[in-house]
Amino acid sequence: MEIKNRIKELRARSNLTQKDLSEKVGVTRQTIISLEKGTYVPSLLLAMNVAEVFEEPIENVFFKEDGK
Repeated sequence: MEIKNRIKELRARSNLTQKDLSEKVGVTRQTIISLEKGTYVPSLLLAMNVAEVFEEPIENVFFKEDGK
């Protein structure tokens, strides 16, 4: 089972760059890149902060996906 996210989609919809989002949530741009690629699983606090930026419930940003 994997954790997927809609960060890239929501970021584009909000006209935010990776740098903009990284500054809003207090991480590096590289962390945002890794989140978007799915190579980094965020802490609960980071996930909550990202969801807050997009004014979305956390489960609308991050979700589990069966790896089958």
